[in-house]
Amino acid sequence: MHSGVAWTRAALVLVAAICLGLAAISGGASDDPRTPEALPGMPPPFLGVAMVGSGGRTMAVDAYGNVVDLRAPGPAGEPLVEVSAERQAAGTVPADAGIVARVRLDNGKRVPLWEADSVVQRYLAGTNVLWTVARFGEQRVIVTRGLALRAVRADRRWIARARALGDDAPGWARRMYERSLLVLRALTDRRTGAVAAGARDGWAYVWPRDAGAVALAFAAGGYGAEAQRVVSFLRSLDLEAAARFHGDGTPVEGRAAQGDAEGWLVAAERAAGLAAARAGGGDPTRERSRAPAGPWRDRADYQEGAPGDYVANAIASGVLYPSLRGGFEHLEDLVRIAGDPDSGVDSAVAWAVRPFPRPALFPLVRRSLRHLLAERRTGFGIVPSENWHGGEDPWTAPTAWTAWAFAALGDRRTALGLMADLRRATTPLGLLPERVDVRTGLPTSTTPLAWSHAFAILTLRELWP
Repeated sequence: MHSGVAWTRAALVLVAAICLGLAAISGGASDDPRTPEALPGMPPPFLGVAMVGSGGRTMAVDAYGNVVDLRAPGPAGEPLVEVSAERQAAGTVPADAGIVARVRLDNGKRVPLWEADSVVQRYLAGTNVLWTVARFGEQRVIVTRGLALRAVRADRRWIARARALGDDAPGWARRMYERSLLVLRALTDRRTGAVAAGARDGWAYVWPRDAGAVALAFAAGGYGAEAQRVVSFLRSLDLEAAARFHGDGTPVEGRAAQGDAEGWLVAAERAAGLAAARAGGGDPTRERSRAPAGPWRDRADYQEGAPGDYVANAIASGVLYPSLRGGFEHLEDLVRIAGDPDSGVDSAVAWAVRPFPRPALFPLVRRSLRHLLAERRTGFGIVPSENWHGGEDPWTAPTAWTAWAFAALGDRRTALGLMADLRRATTPLGLLPERVDVRTGLPTSTTPLAWSHAFAILTLRELWP
């Protein structure tokens, strides 16, 4: 898939038809449109599986070269094209939604690429420029997205600045590292530092914890200016106003503030070298990570369910060893909900190793995570927690942050095993979906997800510093 493409005598005609197709779902009525059939072994049309951009205008592209989401002036900006995520999930996307790549064949017929005999995609090396190559019999057609000499040069100059992994890092690790950095480049507004969680309807917002993890990854990768830009944007937000924010900093209605936001900001500030500047007043060298960072009780956590007293929020907010053990310890585990021994282990206990280290908790965290891993039933990663009610599909961000914790604990074998799961969940383009089908490993949600790629970078740097 990543090899060069030979040009043939057939003319390469790229015709795009624009249609927004944003009508509401009627609830599965017989007259609903149906998403066109996928080619064997491929995702359906109009599910974004790739992303193009360099921190300005950003587009999500499906496996057939169609643009399913287009935003400006940045990745968390206003939608110019937006295929409903609800329609994608329901399978009711009309065939003329988004910007459809149609080609004129030798016989004069104009067809979309999902009618091809085969379709493959690749990124131009060191860039976010995407090529989609379709074969119709002997005719080969190439659709490019984001191809401009200026963009190619800018992407390659940018990735050349990255702090390299250790000399003993294998090729797969270097490829994942480079692609993950380029994903973060595409999802971070180069003007403001606003980080979109993903290039898709419902995900093209800024979550403080996602953006905080991206700042950590930028700093680890040698991009100090980018990390500071992300932190500056986060500082401009009213973290008590909402769980997520538009690219202009205004709150997104519908979800109340969650209990880990300020903790992730503090961690991002520290990684970007800005913690002392924010502390302000009193002693500017005060270690903020040792004091609770904002309210965390009776708040939703990263799983975005009902408010409660969750271990993830407690860890992110700097709650210290005695309080964590007193509220969350049950037998040999740290459980998800304070005072509820039946709530099970949450993978977010890994955060007490990295990025909110509580060394006194390391043995308890290790035992808890091993308990959780014993429940793993797939080779594509883990679900966020025991007693998870969101189905069996593995999630890449919890898989990656759990690998980071084991790498930091010196358990290289377990960390590499989880990274192998993550590699199997990676698309042929090297992108990490939010989650994948438990049986096939195909993406079932937003692809790529900034949070997952941030934790992949941090894990790789822990393994090969």
